[in-house]
Formats: sequence, structure tokens, C-alpha cells
Amino acid sequence: MYNQLISKKIKLAVIGLGYVGLPLALEFAKHFSVIGYDINQRNLKLLQSKIDPSKEIPQESFHNRDIHFTSNSEELRDASFFVIAVPTPIDKYNKPDLRPLLSATLTVANIIQPGDYVIYESTVYPGCTYEECVPLLERVSGLRVRRDFKVGYSPERINPGDAEHSLQDTIKIVSACDSESLETTAKVYESVVTAGVHRAPDIRVAEAAKIIENTQRDVNIALMNELSILFNRMGINTYDVIQAAATKWNFVPYTPGLVGGHCIGVDPYYMVHKASELKYHPQMIASGRFVNDSMGGYIAKQTVKKLLSNDLPLLRAKVLILGVTYKENVSDIRNSKVVDIVRELQSFRVAVDVVDPHADPHAVEEEYQIKMLPKPGGKYHAVIVAVAHKDYVKMTENDFKELLDPKGLVVDLRGVFKDTIKELRYWSL
Repeated sequence: MYNQLISKKIKLAVIGLGYVGLPLALEFAKHFSVIGYDINQRNLKLLQSKIDPSKEIPQESFHNRDIHFTSNSEELRDASFFVIAVPTPIDKYNKPDLRPLLSATLTVANIIQPGDYVIYESTVYPGCTYEECVPLLERVSGLRVRRDFKVGYSPERINPGDAEHSLQDTIKIVSACDSESLETTAKVYESVVTAGVHRAPDIRVAEAAKIIENTQRDVNIALMNELSILFNRMGINTYDVIQAAATKWNFVPYTPGLVGGHCIGVDPYYMVHKASELKYHPQMIASGRFVNDSMGGYIAKQTVKKLLSNDLPLLRAKVLILGVTYKENVSDIRNSKVVDIVRELQSFRVAVDVVDPHADPHAVEEEYQIKMLPKPGGKYHAVIVAVAHKDYVKMTENDFKELLDPKGLVVDLRGVFKDTIKELRYWSL
């Protein structure tokens, strides 16, 4: 398989060209003949013009790549090695939504041939590949795993907005259905990951490894969020406490904040789902999710309390929120917890304006029914720095004074301005 790929006698296909699939497809296209498949027509037109819809990858990264972008599933018949990298979100009940994954699996199942490989990169709960994906592949194709085709799992480790930990520089976990396919899969990924690969002994091990990477971070951030709530009642600045504690060599400086996006805010629910199947209630994981999912409402209520303490009637209150993406310096708005702050403030009849230089206003309105402003308008009673975009981090106290009423409040979720705001009212987590 590998020799045929490297000699371009057969093609490699990447299904799903978002934050995970696109950089992977472009790296593979340095060595192999690649088909990039996606059903989003708007994004596909941009990709065919060598433009990353997520604005993460520069245009020059598309140059000298053997890649063809398409939404025609029939063209996938030219491929023999399939990598599925579609989103695995949760539904409104916080249950795994496997529809994109199973739809992509069905697409491959309809064209797979004997000898082909199917590798999953999408985040799932341990056991999902064999319990959900393989049966669908077998039923539709009429083929049998191991005997007729190979399956593997290599969890994505893409971190949007992080230039330091790139695909090439981050060790990749690989797993497969047998020893032969494991070595072939490892060899394919080793061609693009200079940091090397880790061969997991079992597909479920690789699935579980991905889940706990983000669950561990979620639980630790929840601890800091809970401590932040406690320290706030004591009148202690949490970031001062973290700075002091970090002088000890074995202290890990996690910080409080909003936990949204498509990884930390989602993956733990996949483990909770699997645990419920096993009749076990994962108390720490579930508690961490509860704490982190509550932070938007908590921040809004604290803002309201401080506005009221300044004798300001809420019906006259006007708040500006800086940033709506799920993290700094990216355009991704999926599962943004800034929205929870907006909704909670609006429930108190507070007027809220939202600006963000990275987010697509049309996408924000379509996803959350929030109309962004191109720039702040007028004077505000509070400014909430919700996302630490580089555009905001460089702001000075004078910049805030221009935005705020003389008795205005700066709410700084990341503690960026704790040492620079001296004259204005200030609060941080």
C-alpha cells in the first residue's frame, strides 16, 4: 500500500477539510496524490482558489501540492487510502452527534474496494470505531474488516492558532486493526510527521488517549474556575494566586476562563456518554463540565452585580464584549461560550454590543442570532474582554477610557490587564 501511494499508482483521500483535514491533506499532498473531499460548497470554492476558509493556512502552502478538491463522491473511487476527519460535535442534550461521522463513513462504504484502508481522525468515545463505523462499512460494502479492508484510528492533534505545535512537530498516535495495517498506517503518517508516531496497541487505546487529553485539561480548568469563584468571594485576585503558586517547581499553572470550542468543551461528554452505557457515573468529569459550562452565566451575573453597585439601572446599562470566537486569534466560533455571557446579560435587559476582528459576522448571526458591530459604538458602562485576541492585549487604560463611562468597569477574563488598569474599575476571574 505505502509503495503504491508514494509512487502515485493509487491516491489518498481526505474526507472533511476543516481545521483537521485541510492541513493534513496539504501535507500528504507533498508526497502522495491526494483527493480532498468536502460537501461544503462555499468552502470548496475557496479551497479551489487556494484559500483556507479558516484563515489558518497561508496561500503559499497550497503551492506545489498534488491535490484535487471535490465534492463529487464518485471521484473518491480513484482512492484506496481514506482518512476521515469530519467534526464530531454534541447535540443540545450534550450527547454525541455522530451524524457527520456516519455520513462520511457511508460515503466511503459505497465506494470502498478490497485492499483499501479507512483511517479515522475524528474524536470519538472508546469503542466507537468498531461499534458504529466498522459495521456500517461492512454492511454497505459487503466486505469484511481485516479480511477485505483495513481500518485504523489516528486521533487529530491540531491546535488552531498555535504555530508552535504544528502537525509536523507533534507526535502522532496511530492504531489499526492488525499488525500489518498498523505498520502501513504508521509509515504513511511518518511521511508527514517529523516528530514521529506512537503505535498504540489497540484502536480503543488510541480513541481513549484522545478523549483523556482534553478531559484532563477540562477538569483542571474547572478546578481553577471553581477556585476563582471562591477567591472572588474572598477578595483575592486569582491570577495573583496562580503567579505565586507557580514559583513551586511542580505546580502546573492552569488558568480560569471560558471553555468552548470543539475539543475541551465537547470531548468529555463523549466519555460521559460511554460511561453511562457502562452504568457508571463519572463524577469528576461531569462536575468539571458543569462548572465550566456555568462560567458564562457566572461572569454575566458578576458584571450585573457590579453595575448595580454603581447605582446604575440595568435598563440603561450598555455593555461591550470584545471577542466572540472560542479562543484567541482564531476565526472559529463553534461552541463559543461568550454567547452565554451575551444571553445572560440580555436576560437582565442589558444592552449588549459584540465586536471581533476575527469572527465572520454572517456566521455569528446565522449560528447564534447575534448581530456583531464592525466597531464599538458610543460609551459603555462595562467592557468585557472575553477573548484575548492580540488586537485587544495591546490595549492601554486610555483605550478603555475612550470606550467607557467615567465610572465604567473593565471585566478582564484572562487577567491580561490586572497590572495596567489603575484608575478604572476592574474585575477579573
